Amino acid sequence: MRNALKFTSVLATAGIALSLAACGSNSDSASSDPNAPLTVVASPTPHGQILKYVKDNLADKAGLKLNVKEVTDYVTPNTAVQDGSADANYFQHVPYLEDFNKKRGTDIVSVETVHLEPLGVYSKKVKAIAELADGATIGLPNDATNEGRALKLLADNKLITLKDGAGTAATPADVTGNPKNFKWKELEAAQLPRSIADLDAAVINGNYALDSGLKPATDAVVLEKADGNPYANILAVKKGKENDPRVKKLAELLHSPEVKKFIDDTFQGSVIPAF
Repeated sequence: MRNALKFTSVLATAGIALSLAACGSNSDSASSDPNAPLTVVASPTPHGQILKYVKDNLADKAGLKLNVKEVTDYVTPNTAVQDGSADANYFQHVPYLEDFNKKRGTDIVSVETVHLEPLGVYSKKVKAIAELADGATIGLPNDATNEGRALKLLADNKLITLKDGAGTAATPADVTGNPKNFKWKELEAAQLPRSIADLDAAVINGNYALDSGLKPATDAVVLEKADGNPYANILAVKKGKENDPRVKKLAELLHSPEVKKFIDDTFQGSVIPAF
């Protein structure tokens, strides 16, 4: 099943990448022209919503032409920035970016942090984390950094213990204490909300929770804490484009009081400004 899911993701990614590449001859493509539109690839929720707010309310006044391309996987945004079919992306946190660069040989860098989407444990079967039964099956995101992040959330809530030094790359093999004998179901992050009814619980990324109609602030049985959290989502570009005037302009707008108010009012604690 995992291989099948990965194959499906590859096909979807290839199709989206071709769509982005097809824009190469028009004004929607990435460009070094400071007067050209800035093309940003983003996850739909909340990243695309935040960028749409900037585009509709702030960009014109700031002299920025903004073109937003929404995708639902965690690979296309980085490959599009690396190959030049997009100028920037907004979907990931620094641990994921560092892991991606290491594994793919890309050279994408963070421009700034924008917001935090707290990772949460969700369940259709229990109302409190302590109610999970012995032998319960828990869904985990199967990408390297988010799986480690999910396991850390469970460890922080005393459900499991992890090997010393496991860090953000932790996998189920690093679980040294599992008193309730939990079983693990590793799935692509986007698949977890759709699979929650078949699991006892699932650890779900904030953007996918929101996309599926879940409200992290009220629906999660356990939610990550914001204090000292290294997983704030970032605006990222290929190394060397950090000083593009359009990128700098977008970075300023994403850190504006208007965007902070939009995030607070729209997501009410399910997405938290990181500036």
